[in-house]
Amino acid sequence: MVMPIFGENSLLDTVGNTPLLRIARVADDVNPNVRIYAKAEYFNPGGSVKDRAARRMILNAIERGLLTPEKVILDATSGNTGIAYAWIGAALGYKVTLCLPANASIERQKILLAYGAELVLTDPRYSTDGAQRLAKEMAEAEPDRYYYPDQYNNDANWEAHFHTTGPEVWAQTGGEVTHFVAGLGTSGTFMGTGRFLRTKKHDVRLICVQPATSLHGLEGLKHFATAIVPGIYDAKLADEQLTVETEDAHAMCRCLAQREGLFVGVSSAANVCAALEVAKTLSAGVVVTVLCDAGDKYLSERFWADEPCPMI
Repeated sequence: MVMPIFGENSLLDTVGNTPLLRIARVADDVNPNVRIYAKAEYFNPGGSVKDRAARRMILNAIERGLLTPEKVILDATSGNTGIAYAWIGAALGYKVTLCLPANASIERQKILLAYGAELVLTDPRYSTDGAQRLAKEMAEAEPDRYYYPDQYNNDANWEAHFHTTGPEVWAQTGGEVTHFVAGLGTSGTFMGTGRFLRTKKHDVRLICVQPATSLHGLEGLKHFATAIVPGIYDAKLADEQLTVETEDAHAMCRCLAQREGLFVGVSSAANVCAALEVAKTLSAGVVVTVLCDAGDKYLSERFWADEPCPMI
C-alpha cells in the first residue's frame, strides 16, 4: 500500500539541513585566513547526500503521475542513491529494484537488502556505466512494470541541491563562501549547489573533482573522460577541475578519522583532498566541500589497516 507523500514528522521531511563542519587539524598548514568547511551529509536518514536527490526525484514522479502504486522504482546506482531509493520506497510503500556493480562494497549491498530492495548485480568491469545500460534496457522492456528515474539524466537531481544544499551553504557561511568543491558522479551536487551559489555571488569559484584515472577506487565518482557523461552535467559551470588519486583519498579517510574525528567514506575524503589543494593556494577565503557519506559503508576495505595518518 502506497502511503501519503507528506505527513507530520514524516521521515522524508528530515532530509537536509545537515551540519556545516570546520575542517581544521588536517589543514594546519593552510593560511589562517582561509577556512575549510564541509557539509556532513551522513546526517541524512539514509546516511548520504543522495537522499536529497532521490527524495526530489521520487516525489516529483509521484506528483506528475509517473510513479503509480503498481510500479517498481528501478535505477542504476553505485550504492548511495540506491540506499536512498530503498528507504524512501519502504517509507512510501514502493518496491525497489537496483542495478548495482558487483564490486560495490558489501556493506552497501547488505544495507540495500535490509531495506528490502532487489539487487541486480552487474559486471564490475563496466562500473556504473554497465549498471546504467542494464537499468535502461529493463525499463524499456517493461515500461508498465517499472518507473525509471534515471538519476544521471533527471533534472530533479540537480534541482534538489539548487533548492536545499546551495541555500544551506549560503546561510551557514553567512554568504562568505568563496569556493565550492565537489566530486562528480551524477554531478547533481556540484551542478545544483554551484548554480545556486552563482545566483548569490557571481565571483564564487566552483571546482569539480574527478578520479585521476579510469581505474580507481573512489566509489560514487566518475572519470568522465572514459565514462558515460551524465546528461545533467554542464562542463561550462566549473571554473576549475581537479583530480584525486585513490591512494590519497584512502590516506585522507584515515587522517580525517584520526585527526578530526570524522569517520567518512572515500568520496568524502577525495573532496577534502581537493578542498585542501584549493585552500593552499589562497591567502584568504572560505572553502566549502561535501562529506558525502560515512565510513561505515567501507569498513571491509583494506586501506583502513594501512599505516596511520601521515599527518600525525
